[in-house]
Amino acid sequence: MASLSFALSPALLEFGSFAQKLSFGIITDLHQDIMHDGPERLDQFLSQVKKKSPDAIIQLGDFAYPSTSNLPLIEAFNTAHPESYHVIGNHDTDSGHTKAQCLEVWGMPAPYYSKVVKGVRLIVLDGNEKGSPTHQGGYASYLGPEQIAWLEKELQNAQEPALILSHQPLAGVIAVDNAAEIQKILSKYASKILLCVNGHSHIDQHLVIGQVNYLHINSASYYWVGEDYKHQSYDASVIKDHPYIEMTCPYEDSLFAFLTIDPQAKKVTVTGKKSKWVGQSPAALGYKIEGDPSLTNLVVPEIKNLRIG
Repeated sequence: MASLSFALSPALLEFGSFAQKLSFGIITDLHQDIMHDGPERLDQFLSQVKKKSPDAIIQLGDFAYPSTSNLPLIEAFNTAHPESYHVIGNHDTDSGHTKAQCLEVWGMPAPYYSKVVKGVRLIVLDGNEKGSPTHQGGYASYLGPEQIAWLEKELQNAQEPALILSHQPLAGVIAVDNAAEIQKILSKYASKILLCVNGHSHIDQHLVIGQVNYLHINSASYYWVGEDYKHQSYDASVIKDHPYIEMTCPYEDSLFAFLTIDPQAKKVTVTGKKSKWVGQSPAALGYKIEGDPSLTNLVVPEIKNLRIG
């Protein structure tokens, strides 16, 4: 296991309700409908949840289609902890599935919502909204005006420190189209924000912008390299039933993280996990992140050890 930690700002420590240590188990991008071993990867996470007894568990999207065949896996997550929370990813509505189905089958109150857990306000965002004026094609990656107004009102009225959760990044690699607008709002309320946490990018990245910490949580399952780097990491029998795996570099073990907030120690700590590549790594395939090859060093089968502050 590995840990990232950083100091809480003095303003965050002033919240009267925020006095006790608490933790969250976080998993993202399981991609049950691409991987052949999604249930086993989720079980690895839930086994650690049982041992560590966090105050809540969160999945950050690209989890599992809201289909009948996936009900056992969805139920396993939902019943593993009385405080279990979902974020909708862009792939959760593939193959004709809808947000409405995710809400119903996963048990979500709305595509974006907030919830207070032991003195911390979870603010869950939906980065799948349409209407971006700079949309370049492909999946939507945008927070619309109504949601942004809601987010600012949530932060303005918050009586608790906030943990902001999204599938698409709000900063860094493949951030939402209107990331700069959102970052400006978040920086305005930086004294109320513990951390912004996202999935989607399948990398290990941490940034600080306008006094706000942004953390990318790596996928539980793989890094996507695409058609140009198609290769076999598993037996032909696996590939036959799960053909998209050929476009990935899978991790041997499931990756996930535990976020601990300790107001007494004045620290937030993210404890992650290290694995290995199954078969060839992206580097061995010659893969580079398009537009900025220097970021390819963030493509790793782990949630890294990094200490800040």
